[in-house]
Order: sequence, then C-alpha cells, then structure tokens
Amino acid sequence: MAEVRSPLVIPIFIAHQGCPHRCVFCNQESITGRREAASQPMRAAEVVATIDGWLARSGSDSRRAVQVAFYGGSFTALAQGYQEELLTAVRPYLEAGRVGMIRLSTRPDAIDAATVAFLRAHGVGVVELGVQAMDDRVLAASGRGHTVADVEAAVRLLKAGGMRVGGQLMIGLPGESSGSALAGALALARLGPDFVRIYPALVIRGSVLASRFAAGLYRPLSLLQGVARCARLKAVFDHHRIPVVRMGLQPSPSLERDLLAGPYHPAFGELVLARMFFNRVRSLLAAIPADSHRTLSIAPADLSIFRGQRNLSVQRLAALGLSARMRLHLDPGQPRQAPRLLDSP
Repeated sequence: MAEVRSPLVIPIFIAHQGCPHRCVFCNQESITGRREAASQPMRAAEVVATIDGWLARSGSDSRRAVQVAFYGGSFTALAQGYQEELLTAVRPYLEAGRVGMIRLSTRPDAIDAATVAFLRAHGVGVVELGVQAMDDRVLAASGRGHTVADVEAAVRLLKAGGMRVGGQLMIGLPGESSGSALAGALALARLGPDFVRIYPALVIRGSVLASRFAAGLYRPLSLLQGVARCARLKAVFDHHRIPVVRMGLQPSPSLERDLLAGPYHPAFGELVLARMFFNRVRSLLAAIPADSHRTLSIAPADLSIFRGQRNLSVQRLAALGLSARMRLHLDPGQPRQAPRLLDSP
C-alpha cells in the first residue's frame, strides 16, 4: 500500500489585513514573526513567487497533496477585488494539478452565502474561523466584534457549501472561567467542525492585554493552568472525534522577544498530551491493589509523553506510589495515546 503523506501546505502571510477590529490579545507582527501589517499588501506576483519557490524546493512527489494557505488575516473581510487578485494568482496551479486546493482563515462575521459561493468558485476547500470563544461575554470583553450566533451561521453556511471548516479557540481570555471554556468547547463540537486549533491567550508587548496586565486588570493563566485547561478542551473534541491539529502558538524569535506573560512553552502541545496521558495511566494504576503488579502497555511513540518533560510524569507516579505496581511494555502494534493494562506473568 502506498504511503499516505500529509499535504504540503504553502503559506502566504497577509498578517492582520482585512480585520476591522483590534482584539485585546493581538499584536500580529509578534505572533506571526512577520511585518506585513506594516508593509505593502501582498500582491499576485509575490503569491506566484512563493508558490514557485516552495514547489521547487519540495521536488515532485505525486503522493503528496499540495495546498496554498492564506494565513494571518481575515481573508474574506478584504476588498473582493483584492481577494480575486490573490485567488486568481493560484488558479494556474489548480488547473495544472500542481496545487489541490486553497485554504484560508477569516472571521465568522465575514461569511455569508455569496462569500461561500465566491470561495468555492475560486478553489477554496478549507476555511478556518477565528472563533476564539463561544461565550458572548468573553467575545465582547476581548474586542472580537462578533457573536456566537455569527460562528453558528458561518459554520452552517460553509458546511452547506461543501467546505471543510476549522475552528480556532483561545483559552484564558478576559472573563473566561474553566467552566465557560469547557462549555464553549462543547458548543463548538456540536457544530461539527472538521478540525480545531487551541491557543492560549498570551500577553504580548503592544497589545491591549499588555496595558491591562501592567495595570493589574488582567491576570493570564499560568503554564500549569493553561495546560490543564487545554487538556480538558482536547478531551471534549477527542470524544466527538474532532481532530485538534495544533495546541499552542508556533515558536518564533519575535514572539519570545515580545512575550510579557502567559502560558507559553515552545512544546505546549507536548505538555498537554503528557498531562492527558498521565491522567489515563494514573487512573489505570490506581485501580490495581497496592500489593499487585500488572504490565502497562504503551506504543513506543508514546514513551516521551509517558515520561513527561524532564521525567516529571514518571516522578509523579513514583510519588503517588503507583509506579511500583506496573512493568512497562512497549508494543509497536498498540494504538497511540491508548495505554492499557495486561496481566503480568
């Protein structure tokens, strides 16, 4: 059977273009590590040059799908003529079969039936919505400028138009509690997005949150709180079989330079997986009588998240007196993130 490879995603950054609001957490230059927000808009010639460069570097591989992704801005809030220019630049690659589809991100309130038809006609197959929260009070406190009803309408329209829909959530926004974050994840899961990304709210130099943080009006989540909250949300999407394709922001020198506070870690997603894995293992071992021994079977690829950062999970199991109850077995045939107990010989 031929190997199925993840798609080659060619990124085209249009940072902050099209967005009519300034959210409290936003400093696009630091988050994306790019300066498009302060420079001339991306033009069609640059789109072509970027695609050509990526295709040349990747070589020819018929097994790998190729997607062009417009990241960073609210694409469908741009002037339609400018949208047309950018999308039309990709058309020759679509027609030649060198690119399979276009994906983009936008605001929920920048989607309507006419927009969906326009996107479909130009080869767009995936739209990611900057949902951020499913609580109108949190959205208002964060300066988002849209409502939960806008999210619901956008998802319905995009799915009815045959597009794959992604949802981006942010934990730790002003006014959010652990309970409201969990309720929001459940509400988004019920809409049936095809995938989700979860980011923690960070205090970035130059953002509104930075001013509130300095004045003592905003307290970000700690790293431990952020990991725990993200783990709870991921569990919701796992239950609904909705992939969480990213947790945490992509590390960059500009982000780390301008970060003032908040639950940032370059391996944030790994910390979340390690916490979830630890919770599963702890539950399994806690059910074993203290004087008994069992074999804990895990996939070899899960060994790092079983151990945790700096062996923290192993140390916690030992401190709880649970590690003495098990022998570790690595099973190449075991599904990932599914530890199980075997009868020890």
